[in-house]
Amino acid sequence: MTSPVVSNRDLPHPAREEIRLEAVLHALSDPMRLRIVRELAADGDELSCSHFDLPVTKSTTTHHFRVLREAGVVRQVYRGTAKMNGLRREDLDHLFPGLVDVLLDAATRQAVRLGGA
Repeated sequence: MTSPVVSNRDLPHPAREEIRLEAVLHALSDPMRLRIVRELAADGDELSCSHFDLPVTKSTTTHHFRVLREAGVVRQVYRGTAKMNGLRREDLDHLFPGLVDVLLDAATRQAVRLGGA
């Protein structure tokens, strides 16, 4: 029996049971990372890193995605040359029922209140 081939482009992700609430909350405490999650939730599908037009450098954008991935908030996979990002909604909803909905609703309300919806 042979083990599956693992690409050197596979990115490490925490297993569902390894995702911790404090890591998720920390990841979502940054306005840029919260913006990324809001866009992923609104789209409902995978989006490439280049889809996001953030007012930060490319290296800072990469850092934000890494924090989200390592916290278990997003899953990143390579599709050809694109790094695709998807919200780990099912895992987060299983572990913390209602948390994502409450946070997204609060973020939307704040954006409307501050004029940046």
